[in-house]
This record gives sequence, structure tokens and C-alpha cells, in this order.
Amino acid sequence: MSNLSASTTVVLPVSKAVLWLVGTAFLAFLAYYFIGVDQGAYSIFGKDMHVHEFVHDARHFLGFPCH
Repeated sequence: MSNLSASTTVVLPVSKAVLWLVGTAFLAFLAYYFIGVDQGAYSIFGKDMHVHEFVHDARHFLGFPCH
């Protein structure tokens, strides 16, 4: 018979936890920029609209206006 209430503690060093948090925050801000901010006119890629068109439906679904 197995004990379903038993849990295992995960020990994560602070340095590794900080690395995961910084990496996750960076990816979240990157996703926010591409979905919520990048509109082609002031894009980091110049006036290229490929990124904007790729995430266009996600922008509207999440409530970001774009036109």
C-alpha cells in the first residue's frame, strides 16, 4: 500500500533560484513586449510588421489595441 500523502522536499540553492527567477522575468517581459508593445512603427526591428502580424490575434484576445 502506498502512502499518497508523503511529499518530497525540493532543495534549491538561492543562486539557482535567482537565476530561474531572472530568466523567467526576462522571458515574461520579452513576451509582453512582442505581444503588447511592438507595433512596427516603433519596433526594435524597424518598420518590419512580421512580429506584429504574427501576434495580432493574441493582441486583441488579451485586450491590447493595435489599430
